Amino acid sequence: MRAVVLVGGFGTRLRPLTSTMPKQMLPVVDRPMIERVVQTLGNHGVTEAVLSLGYRPDGFIEAYPDGTCAGVKLTYAVEPEPLDTAGAVRFAARAADIDDTFIVVNGDVLTDLDVTALWNFHRGHGGDGTIALTPVDDPSRFGVVPIDSEGRVIEFVEKPPAGTAPTNWVNAGTYVLEPSVLDRIDDGRRVSIERETFPALAAARSLYAVQSSSYWLDAGTPASYLQAQLDIIDGLRGVVEAAIHPGASLHSEAHVDHSVVMAGATVEAGATLRNSVVLPGARIGSGTTIVDSIVGSRAMVGAGCSLDQLTVVGHEVDLAPGTILTAARIPQED
Repeated sequence: MRAVVLVGGFGTRLRPLTSTMPKQMLPVVDRPMIERVVQTLGNHGVTEAVLSLGYRPDGFIEAYPDGTCAGVKLTYAVEPEPLDTAGAVRFAARAADIDDTFIVVNGDVLTDLDVTALWNFHRGHGGDGTIALTPVDDPSRFGVVPIDSEGRVIEFVEKPPAGTAPTNWVNAGTYVLEPSVLDRIDDGRRVSIERETFPALAAARSLYAVQSSSYWLDAGTPASYLQAQLDIIDGLRGVVEAAIHPGASLHSEAHVDHSVVMAGATVEAGATLRNSVVLPGARIGSGTTIVDSIVGSRAMVGAGCSLDQLTVVGHEVDLAPGTILTAARIPQED
């Protein structure tokens, strides 16, 4: 079983954390996001993951020099230019000579979806493609997918205006596709799988979907990236993982509440962390308070600082003592 994993985006929503590294290489409780995605695939029988790369491809290639990730073989397909979602799938699948049924996943989606069940449903219904669906409160941000009683997709509505969505079941970013779908995707131009390919398959009555209420999170924003960490230490994804890495250093007078402190990070005396994430090698100065925020790798937050309301401090940033930040992104970008 083979899978194409889409990891070529610029990660704009997660800047400044993604200014120097691809989003899927960001750690989620001390493991890169891509490892969690690939491990889930491996648990369902995927033996080869084709990474569709674009932005900073060396970040992935250098991280896995033996060509394996979470026990799954990796193949790299580096886009010569941005090709959008369908274009990226076509490019990667062709580069890896995929000529049988295959899986596609968005590399920033963390989920406990039963991929095996999705695969079996697809095999049993004879369509060209099958989409996993998940329920959301605000479907206007996603591809909305109404289905009939047999699971056939009636239409594919990408990001409908608020209040107009025909259902709250949306595209969950995991698909099973036949290689025939690749022939529907034009070569050499940007093609959106959500806006072009899926609507065409739905019109041809060859697209199916499976609804699932399994854990699902698009970890592509600061809020959801933070939530992904807290969900893991809260046990919402099965086994509870340690919030404080054994290689982190916490002063006995530091206060850490419902927060993740990663390898090599230091939290000094009197510092307070609440609902926050400190990435590897960062240092939090004495008396600093960090609430609902993210501190990047090897960043230095001086003594007596205050960070709250989803402030994001980038990698290797040095904050002067006494800095007060609310809902800020440092460094700021144009």
